[in-house]
Amino acid sequence: MKTRGAVVTQTPGKWEILEIDFDEPRQGELILKMVAAGLCHSDDHFCTGDLPPGILPFAGGHEGAGIVSQVGPNTPGWAIGDHVVTSFLPGCGLCRWCASGMQNLCDLGANTMTGCRADGSYRGKINGKAIGQAAGISTFCETTVVSVASCVKVDKDIPLEKAVLVGCGVGTGWGSAVNSAETKPGHTTIVMGIGGIGINAVQGASHAGATHVIAVDPIEFKREMAQQMGATHAFATMDEAANFARSVTDGQGADAAIVTVGVLKTEHVAQAFQAIRKGGTVVVTGIGKVDEEVRVPAFELTLYQKRIQGALFGASSPSRDIPWMLRMYQAGQLRLDELITTTYKLDDINQGYADMHAGKNIRGVIIY
Repeated sequence: MKTRGAVVTQTPGKWEILEIDFDEPRQGELILKMVAAGLCHSDDHFCTGDLPPGILPFAGGHEGAGIVSQVGPNTPGWAIGDHVVTSFLPGCGLCRWCASGMQNLCDLGANTMTGCRADGSYRGKINGKAIGQAAGISTFCETTVVSVASCVKVDKDIPLEKAVLVGCGVGTGWGSAVNSAETKPGHTTIVMGIGGIGINAVQGASHAGATHVIAVDPIEFKREMAQQMGATHAFATMDEAANFARSVTDGQGADAAIVTVGVLKTEHVAQAFQAIRKGGTVVVTGIGKVDEEVRVPAFELTLYQKRIQGALFGASSPSRDIPWMLRMYQAGQLRLDELITTTYKLDDINQGYADMHAGKNIRGVIIY
């Protein structure tokens, strides 16, 4: 099967639109004709080399939605025409993590950046050379072959160009506030970095009942968007946000600070750490270089009983929470349409990422 896809061939580098040969689907696999793909910052890390791909060339894209066009042999429960939101974190349903309701930590996720399947095999080639698939799904391809472990069937009444967002950005941000930060009614929550993830942390904190939802971003457009999506206050710097949080909590500080910046650095975590109260939580959701370290005062960590909590997909379980988030969307409890700033053609993917870096987009989406 031949298709076109956005591929990174070297790092640092840019996306190149190349012809790809994909294998026919095997047992437990599907071919998806993609409808939409989100331009998440995580894929940009593959181009910069902050997250080095396990193999080059590497077909990108990990937030996607499409329609099943072919079902692999002996693959029950799936049919041509099914609507699918891809999950960049597959779920085997059998490992310790899946059995514990922590599907986001499924052992199959070990191959998110390797580009191969669990058995070490690849499904795509360019000029006869094996290529990797981002998260095993490569949603920056017009057509792609994926494991059913990475697919969530969704209601055909929901437009896939909107549903695409729950495959990464919405669940990651929402869950960072609701699951990882454990936001409760009356809380004061800071969200640091208002992009495709942070804007949904704002939605999550607001929906969970936080009295003060404080958005932090140096770009005015993003601060304005945050206030439209549930932020009660917005500031350009963490110093301003932390001072405000202390002013409304008798000097204690925020209950939680959620770090959703595009490129994580240790100073971001340190600023968030200083902004929270005793017993408060810093949620680290943003991604930086693989060797980036986090440094905070150990004395304060212990004696103030503060917590630093990592968040992968916002501690959400894809097969459970993707349909749940879409039901909330249908009920008017979760906003998706407003998150999409600009749509692009596949050939314009580099412009989409340039717009992201320029701070013009909350979320750019490729429409096939």
